[in-house]
Amino acid sequence: MQNQSNYIVEVTDLKKSYEKVDAVKGVSFSVSKGELFGLIGPDGAGKTSIFRILTTLMFPTDGQVSVLDFDVIKDYKKIRSNIGYMPQRFSLYQDLSVEENLAFFARIFGTTIEENYDLIKDIYVQIEPFKDRLAGKLSGGMKQKLALCCALIHSPDVLILDEPTTGVDAVSRKEFWEMLIRLKDKGITILVSTPYMDEANLCDRVALIQNGEIMSIDTPEKVIENFGRKLWAVKSDKIYQLIKDLKSLEFVDTVFPFGEFLHITLKTEDLNQDELISILTENNHKGIQIQVIEANIEDCFMQLMSTSE
Repeated sequence: MQNQSNYIVEVTDLKKSYEKVDAVKGVSFSVSKGELFGLIGPDGAGKTSIFRILTTLMFPTDGQVSVLDFDVIKDYKKIRSNIGYMPQRFSLYQDLSVEENLAFFARIFGTTIEENYDLIKDIYVQIEPFKDRLAGKLSGGMKQKLALCCALIHSPDVLILDEPTTGVDAVSRKEFWEMLIRLKDKGITILVSTPYMDEANLCDRVALIQNGEIMSIDTPEKVIENFGRKLWAVKSDKIYQLIKDLKSLEFVDTVFPFGEFLHITLKTEDLNQDELISILTENNHKGIQIQVIEANIEDCFMQLMSTSE
């Protein structure tokens, strides 16, 4: 179908409230044709509410939302026939086999497995040896691939995936994103949500969201460029005491744990590493390591979150 605007998805001042909870607070963003767009944020940020509205499963409280130039309220039937949706929780029929699930979803959309097999082939060949196995008996990674096949079987223009890699092992996560990139190369517009900050780097653009509000929208590279501060990684033999001591120093701005290191920013550029080592040594820290590092998406997210509070 011919889209009349420059964007496949347009969201303007979207709000969603549940009784006394404002889950989405005036969110706006647009997604271009063929783009892989990531909605990045922790649980409770509002990602699922936004995706359920985009897929016409829920009405917005306020704002304007269109998909493929169709309004999510007035034209919900047209939207449903042109999108593929993979919800956060595995929602296929557990007591049907792999092949039966796929055939069922194809039939719903008036197509067949054979008609669109080329679109799902790269994914389906990995689970085809288990086509007679009940969906409920599949591993997490296999369930994920089956759900993606079912979302694609009618050749949708837009694919919407809500936290598709949550709870999946690292190898399956990597394989899944490789599949998404191949689908993007075929011209499918993809919206994906994830709490994993490292997955942001695999998107064309990302929206960093927290507490129902978007803090930044840009390419992953631009988000990192906009960090704009010197970032230090610090560790010692007493990591919990190190957190307290660093937060008590008036020249330290932010302190966030990252694995075995703490990532810190300072209020001044005048302090050097030797001076900080001296201060920490006076506080009985040993095994001190300090290095200037490049920020990543998670550093940017934490900084944006701290400045918005």
